[in-house]
Amino acid sequence: MEKITVVGGTQLRGEVPVSGSKNGTLPLMAASLLIQGQTIIENVPDIMDVRTMMEMLRALGAKCSFVAPHTLHIDATDVNSVHAPYNLVNKMRGSFYVAGPLLARFGEAHVPLPGGCVIGSRPVNEHFEGFRALNAEVNLAFGEMHARARRLRGARIMLDPRHRSVGATINIMLAAVLAEGTTQLENASREPEVISCQQFLARAGADISGIGTTTVVIRGVKRLNDVRFTAIPDRMEAGTFLYATIVAGGDITVQKVQPQVMESVLDVVRRAGVEVALGNDYVRVCCSQRPLPVDVVTAPYPGFPTDLQPCHGVMCSLARGTSCIEETIFDARFNYADELRRMGADIKMVGHHAAIFRGVPRLTACPVEATDIRAAAALVLAGLAAEGCTEVNGAAFLDRGYESFELKLAGLGAQIRRVTDSNNSSSEQLCLA
Repeated sequence: MEKITVVGGTQLRGEVPVSGSKNGTLPLMAASLLIQGQTIIENVPDIMDVRTMMEMLRALGAKCSFVAPHTLHIDATDVNSVHAPYNLVNKMRGSFYVAGPLLARFGEAHVPLPGGCVIGSRPVNEHFEGFRALNAEVNLAFGEMHARARRLRGARIMLDPRHRSVGATINIMLAAVLAEGTTQLENASREPEVISCQQFLARAGADISGIGTTTVVIRGVKRLNDVRFTAIPDRMEAGTFLYATIVAGGDITVQKVQPQVMESVLDVVRRAGVEVALGNDYVRVCCSQRPLPVDVVTAPYPGFPTDLQPCHGVMCSLARGTSCIEETIFDARFNYADELRRMGADIKMVGHHAAIFRGVPRLTACPVEATDIRAAAALVLAGLAAEGCTEVNGAAFLDRGYESFELKLAGLGAQIRRVTDSNNSSSEQLCLA
C-alpha cells in the first residue's frame, strides 16, 4: 500500500516537461490491432494504464514492448484471440477500445464491460448501437459483450449530441475503417485525443475525411499499413501543473505542450487573476496571491474538461470568494469533495452534479483517500496548499495516469515523497526538493 505525503507551504518554481497523453495513447494501441504488421508509437507515457493495455495486446496474441524510452513497438500480425481477459478490462475503461478492432478484423469480439475509476456511470450503449448499425449482432451476457458480423457494412450513425462520447466515437471509427462501404458518423467527439486517433488511422492508410469535425466520413479499406506515429502531449497533466502553481503559488513553465488545445483551461486560469505567457510549446504561469473565484461547467471539447474539474475544485476552495462548479459528464466526479472538507474546505453540494465552493484562506493537513486518478492529483494539490503534512492514500491511482508525478513536483520545489507500507513497517522513496 503506497501513499503520497506532502508538506504544504512551498511555492513551485522551475520548468517541467509534460509526458505523452494517456487518453491519447490508449486508442492508438488498440488501433494497432487493425494492422497486420508493425506499429511504432513515440512519446508514450510509461504509466500503469499503458502497461495494462500492453498486457491486453499480448493476451490477444500481439507482440508489444518498449524498444526505447517512451517508444512502443507493436506487431499485431499474429493476433489469435477475440476474447479480452476480464482481469485486464476490469482495470481500466480504455481497454474496451479493443472491441472495435477485433470486430473489424475478425468479425467477432468478446469483451467484458469495462471497469476503472469510480467517477460515476459510464454506459457503453452507444458503442453497442454503433456496432449494430455496422451490421453486427451484439448481445450482452454474464457481464460480457458478444459481437459478431459476417461482414461489417458502412452506415450513417448518430451519436448523442449532448455528450459527443469520446469512447463511442473511437470504437465506432476503429470498427468502420475496414467495413464495406461508407460510414458517416454524426455528432462525433472533437477531443484532441480523438483527432490524434483519426490522424493515426489516416497515416496507416484509412480513408477518413472530416477529421476534427463533428461529422466524420470513413470509407472502408481492405487493410491498413505499417505506421509510425507520435502521441500528443497530455493536456490533463499540463493543466494539473498549472493548477498546482495556482494553489501553491510560484512561477513555473510547463513544457512540451500544445497551448492551442488548452484554450478553455487557459481562459479559466486568466480569469482567476493568474499571469499567463504562451509559446509554441510551453505555458508559463505566475501566481503570488489567492486566486479569484471562477465558475465552470464541464463540457465536451472545446469546453472545460471534466478531468480537470477536481483540480479546479481545489483552486475554488482557496479562492477569494464563492465559485460554482457544474459537472455535466460524470455523476460521481465530486468524490473528492468530502476529503477536501476534511481539510477545511467550505463546499456545499447541490444534488450530484453541482457544488458551491466558498473560498477559505488556507487548508489544513490530514489523511485523505483518493478514489480515482484525477481525485488523487487534486488531493496532492490540496496538500501543496495545506498547513502541515497531508497523507494521500491511493498513490496507485496516480501511477495509472501520471508519469513520475511526485518526482516532477519535487523538481519544482515541492516537499513531497512516496511512502510504502509493508508488514507494519514503511520505507520511503524520498523526493528531493
